[in-house]
This record gives sequence, structure tokens and C-alpha cells, in this order.
Amino acid sequence: MNNNKKPFDIIISGGGLSGSLMALSLADLTKADGCLLSIAIVEVNKSEANKPEVRSLAKNKATQPKNISPLFDDRVLALSHASAKYLDSVGVWQHISPDACAIDKIDISDRGHYGKARVEAQEQGVSALGYVIAMAKIGEGQLKALASKKNVQWFSPNTITDINWQPDNELIPERVDGSGNPVNNSVVDVTLSSGDTLQARLLLACDGVNSPCRQLAKIDVSKSDYQQVALIANLATKQAHNNKAFERFTEFGPIALLPLVALKNGQNRCSLIWTMTPKQSEHLLSLNDDEFNYQLESAFGSWLGTIIEIGKRDIYPLVLLQAKQQTYHRLALIGNASHTIHPIAGQGFNLGLRDVQLMASLIEEQLQNQADIGSFTLLNEYSQKRAQDQKQIITLTDSLVTLFSNNLPPLVVGRNTGLKIINYLQPLKRTMVNKLMGY
Repeated sequence: MNNNKKPFDIIISGGGLSGSLMALSLADLTKADGCLLSIAIVEVNKSEANKPEVRSLAKNKATQPKNISPLFDDRVLALSHASAKYLDSVGVWQHISPDACAIDKIDISDRGHYGKARVEAQEQGVSALGYVIAMAKIGEGQLKALASKKNVQWFSPNTITDINWQPDNELIPERVDGSGNPVNNSVVDVTLSSGDTLQARLLLACDGVNSPCRQLAKIDVSKSDYQQVALIANLATKQAHNNKAFERFTEFGPIALLPLVALKNGQNRCSLIWTMTPKQSEHLLSLNDDEFNYQLESAFGSWLGTIIEIGKRDIYPLVLLQAKQQTYHRLALIGNASHTIHPIAGQGFNLGLRDVQLMASLIEEQLQNQADIGSFTLLNEYSQKRAQDQKQIITLTDSLVTLFSNNLPPLVVGRNTGLKIINYLQPLKRTMVNKLMGY
């Protein structure tokens, strides 16, 4: 084992979507001495971010990399308007915008009932309500933007096997922060599977639903199994989607069809997210493409005409997971390490992005005040400020799951009445849409 400790300002556990975005959000921040923050990313998968052909992407936008994103799967994400703006502010949007399909309209309906609601970007005074893009494309875009950041060092393939939290009891009298208080010299030591030991003022856990850092900190989670799965596939339809997204509630479960950028041959594409019970999914997976398409068309309707082609069908179990605390000593949970939610309103990645955005903002403020970036003050403020947003989104998605996965007559009447009311009460509609847009 190598006992030499490698010092950094910040260690990020996980180099996936949240981790690479976290590094990118911090990479241009400077300390009191004018130096950039030193950042370590510990990633379990082999990273190709530092290969010469990937580093050259920052200089040559026309180059299309091959196999540079082993950290990201091929699922589709719905980016809120606010999330797209943030990705633009950190230099990612320029890399991914050609692959992002704008959502101009959203059509919400309850199959077999009168309730309908429609949302349009024009009503909200924006060019798009959000965007739909493959997760892999976002990952590639973030790696491209990170390629030129020399102060970010990857440790991969690697994992964190142990964390040594040193007590905050060692002050440096000759160094004071912006308020004149002695600077705390406490750090956190992280041992890697490779035997390396890293040391930093702050550890950010962006390491997913099974977060090793969360487990090492012994932070408990509350977990609720929805007894549902999401069946996901990309498909081609006879009619163009015209940048409209559909949320259709059926007796099987909610069906979302999200618009995708057309292929070069002009083929109209959508991404399907169909929520159902595991038993229903087993049946649908056993069908051939023609049989599956018939079932989908029967449940969804003829809004986009005949399904011409269906891609690979995947199943993802749906659970609600919440960490019982957001922070620990010199540690904060970010993204799925903190919360995993139902995809019914497409808010999961957007919620995690706001974790990243707030943490970056708080660290920048601490640096400007020459204060400790791993202090209890920063971590406590992060925890308190994120709690309300997370609670609102989790309550919203949880309520929608209950409301639209139940065929009890009072609930059917209530949800259809609610859909109609949303259409006609503009203040209520604006509040709901603003929340879905990330504001």
C-alpha cells in the first residue's frame, strides 16, 4: 500500500453525470492565492477522459468521439428549461445541443376519460419547456467540456474503500478567514482500492444510489418500493411528433412519449417510458415487436399514428430512496446518492443538477470569503436549502403515482377534474409548469 497522501482541495466520488458536472462546476473557481481548486474524481469505471483523442475534442468540435462514454448508459433524459440554461453556463450545451430535441408542447390525458391538459412554451414566454436527449450524449458533452481542465485528476478504475474523518479541532492561528476567525486545518482522508490515499477539505458523494461514501458514513436511507417498473425503448412513428411530449395515463400505468431528434433519414423518433407492474412487464417483454406495438398503440392511442419500428426494450425497477441526512463531517451527498425518485414527471436528473448547482454556489461563496470549504456552516446551509426543493418534488411525483395508478372512481373523477382545472386556471397552471421547468 502507498502511504503517501495526495492532497486535493475537493474529492468527488463518482464520475458519472452528477460527478463530472460537479467537477466542471468547480473547475474554474480560484482560491485566495489565485490558484484553481485541485479536484480529484474517483470513478469505478475506466475513464477515457484523459486520452489524447478526448482532450482534442475541446479544440475540435466537429470531431465525433468513439466509445468515450463508458460511464453513461443509453437512457433518455428530459432536461428542464433551467437545467439546460445551467448546462449552457458551464460550457456543456454547445456540445450537446444538436442532439437535444426541444419540447414545445406537453399533452396530458387520461385514457378513456375526459380530463386533458395542454402546456405550451409560448404561453410561458420561453422557446422550449425543456429538452429530451440521450444520457450518453450529456455524458459525452460533459467530458468534452472537462477535457481542458488541467486541475481535475481522474483516479479510475478505482473505488473508495475507507474514509478517515479527522475531528475539527486543529486551528491555525496565523491564518484567518474573511471574518477574522482562525482557519481550521481539518481534512478528510480517503483510501482507494488501488492503495492510494487522497486528502481533501471536502468530499462530495456523487456515486449513485448505492453510494459507497454514504454507506461508509453509515447514513441510513428510507426506501419505498413502488412495485412498479419502467419499460423503456426508443421507437419510430408514422406521424411527426412536432416537438410535442405526451403523458398518457392508462390502466396499465402512465405512458410517456418524449420527442427525439430525427435520424438522418428523417425517421420520426420518440422515447417511450411506460410504467407498469412487474407482471405486466414480463408479458410485454415476451411479445414480438408487432404484438408489442399493437399493445402500445391500443393503450396510447393513435396520436402519432402507426409505430413503424421499436428498439431494444429495457426494464428498470422503480423505488423511492431518500437519505435520512444530506451531509456528514466534510461530506455531502449529491444526486442519486441522496435521492432516487419515480420518473413520472421526469424530474430525477434535474433535481440532482440543482444539488450540484447549489453546492458549487456555496463553495464559490466560501472561497470569496476565504473560509473553509468543508465547514459545518457550508454543509448545514446546503442541507437546509436542498431539503425544501427535494421535499416538493418527491411529494409531487409520489402523489402523481398514487393518483394516476388507481382506478377507484373518486380518484378518477378527482384527477380528471384537476386536469381540466389546470387548463383554465392560469395562475395554478403557471405555478405547476414553473416547477416542472426547474424554477
